[in-house]
Parts: sequence; structure tokens; C-alpha cells
Amino acid sequence: MSGVTPDQRPTREGEIATERVRAICMDLPLVIERRSHGEASWFIDDKKNFVAMSDHHHDDRVSVTFAARVGVQESLIEEDSERYFRPPYVGGRGWVGAYLDGHHESNSPQWDTLSDLIVDAWILVAPPTIRRLLDPQS
Repeated sequence: MSGVTPDQRPTREGEIATERVRAICMDLPLVIERRSHGEASWFIDDKKNFVAMSDHHHDDRVSVTFAARVGVQESLIEEDSERYFRPPYVGGRGWVGAYLDGHHESNSPQWDTLSDLIVDAWILVAPPTIRRLLDPQS
């Protein structure tokens, strides 16, 4: 369990990471941000959650979790367990966790990849009529 209490969040590192995730999420159609379980989370049309922050929530790490298609979670974790993990609670539904607090080449966030994964999460969760705003092929 984390040594950071809810009233100590966001940590400085968590705040910086949240700003980057926020910029990616808020660039997508019909996205709103609100707190869920004490953390910044993003929803499509105020209903469908597709991304959530975790700032020392379940451990001493800053991370983001996001919805993913079947097989993506396993593939990312197998390929790069320094950056990706199976998050508590939503991991069983295929969501992926990505650590955002690494400072070395081997574990620092790969923001271009994360941006693509967040867009994929939006496409996965969005209802078909909304999905067409970003993915005309759907």
C-alpha cells in the first residue's frame, strides 16, 4: 500500500503526468474529465470511462490505466514489463496499466505509443455513432 495519502495527491510527478494524459484525452471527441475513485478519469459523452490516472493509489507509482482490445494487455506486458502491467480491478477486463514515473531509457514513458493506445481505448469504448467522429471506417 502506498505511503501517499489521498490529501497528498496529486504528487508533483503525478501532476505532470496527468497534464500529459489530459492533453491526449481532451483532444478526442466528446471527452469530459471528472474524478473517479479520487483520481482524474476521462469519459466519452460523460458515460463511458476509457482512461484513469493512478497517483500512488495502489502502490508507490504514478500510472495510467486504459481500455484495450483482447490480447493487447498480455502482449504489452510480455514485451515490456518495465512499462506496462495488469492493473488491479480493471485488469481482468483487459485494461492495461502504464507506468509514467520511469526516468531511464528502459522504463520512461513512451508518449507517442501511449497516445496511440489512448486513442485506441477511445475507439474501443465509444458507441458506434460516436466512434465515427474519429474512425469513419467503423
